[in-house]
Parts: sequence; structure tokens; C-alpha cells
Amino acid sequence: MNRVPAEIGPLTPHLYVPTPLRPVRAKVHHLSTDQRVVPHQHPWAQLAFSTTGVIRLTVDHGTYLVPASRALWVPAGVEHAVTVIEDATLMTLYLHQPRSRSGPAGVPRADQAAWRTCRVLEVSDLLRSLVLAMDTAADGAALDDEALKRERLLATLVQDELRRARALRLGVALPRDKRLRALCEAVLDDPARHRRLEDWARDSGASARTVARLFREQLGVSFGQWRQQVFLARALSLATQGRPMAQIAGALGYASPSAFTAMVRRTVGQPPRRFFAAAA
Repeated sequence: MNRVPAEIGPLTPHLYVPTPLRPVRAKVHHLSTDQRVVPHQHPWAQLAFSTTGVIRLTVDHGTYLVPASRALWVPAGVEHAVTVIEDATLMTLYLHQPRSRSGPAGVPRADQAAWRTCRVLEVSDLLRSLVLAMDTAADGAALDDEALKRERLLATLVQDELRRARALRLGVALPRDKRLRALCEAVLDDPARHRRLEDWARDSGASARTVARLFREQLGVSFGQWRQQVFLARALSLATQGRPMAQIAGALGYASPSAFTAMVRRTVGQPPRRFFAAAA
């Protein structure tokens, strides 16, 4: 039986408000599987990644699985929620955003449009080291001149590395229809629970025909095509943790690794190992 995620409030963002003096603030939280941070927003940008474990960050239009090798940029004012897929150490950066500008400091105005939407970024070894070196004390803790100078130097390097980070086309689209969205989120929580659309539709209280129509109208794909994207996103997050192919296939409900391999080949035209190696 699936456990209902325990909902918790926003993770003390008011204690880490970025300012022109301290333009990048870092904080760390340890979260347990099946915890969920309720939807919230704030007037500064955020970069979220897990140094261990896997989180799922959901916004209005889609959801993103974020393993340790990836980070998610969330622009200022965008409502988001966090679900813990695997016990995780969540590292968060808050970035000051001057009025009418978006993205890390130094991004040319012509390039800022890309930073006004959520984007998945690679986390380089340098970026990871810089973030881990930043002070994570909350407001109220004394920060002397030398510590403040060091934080500002690290912040400059962090933002330079963010500007250079490669954006990745990862994520799963979500519909606006409340009934269909509830079904999609149930699939995301446990993609192997059912194999047939009829069973998922029954859980949602709608007919399979209605659900199929809504998928076409709101997401432009069939349920099967959408669920394959869910499988690929989950498989990729497991692969980045070094999980063997048989274990990944089993976690997604496939009776054998060969059946999983066939699905990946049909979907992306490559065997899993090549696809995962290219994505990583």
C-alpha cells in the first residue's frame, strides 16, 4: 500500500533571504522518503539539488526528477513543491534577482528569457564544490567581515559556473485539469502500480475513454507515450546512482530487463546503456 506523503511547510526560506550584499545564500536540509514540501513561492530565484538521494520538484506545468548529478533552476515567483523520492540531502541556493532581470548575475539581457522558466542544469564538480563550501548558517548567526568577503567571492564563482552550466531537456509535462493531474501525480508516485490505462482511470473515477481524450487534448500525447516519459525520467535518476539495469527494470514493474530494454529502444531509438551514458 502506498503511504501518503507527510506534508511539511516551506523549509525556512525567510531565514535565508538573498540581498544585494549577500546575493547568493545557501542552506541544507535532510529529508526522508515520502516527505513533501507543500507548494510555495518566493520573490527570489532558487537552485535546488540533492547531494544524496533523489527529489521530485513540481511546478504548474510539469515535474522534474532531480538526482545528485542535476539541479533545477526555479525562477522568482514560480510556485513549486518538493517530494522526496529517496532519502535526500537537499542543497538549496537562493539568488537575489534585481528588478526586471532574471538568471545568475552577468547573464546578458538577450539571454535572460531562458532563465524565466524552470530548467534542469548539469552540476559540475566545480559547482558542487563551490556550493558545499558556502556558509549555510541562518540569519541571526554572526558573519564577520572575512567570512562575508569569502561568501561574496564564492557567490561570484557560483553564478559564473551557473551561467556556463549545460541545460538538459528533462522533465515530464503535467496537465491543468485537476482530475487528470491527480491521476498523473499518482503515476509519478508509483509508476509500476498499474499497467493498463483502465486501472488508472478506475482509480481516478473517470472512464478510460475520458482519460485518453484528456491526455490528447491537454498534453498532445497518448497515456502510453506520457507514461514512457515518466519511466525514462525515473530510470535516468536510478541510472545516475549506479543502479544495475535489472534493478531499474524491476523498480519500474518490468518482468525482465529485456522488456525494459525494448521499451527504451522504441522510445528513444537507443539501448538503455547508450541512452543513459549520453544523458549522463
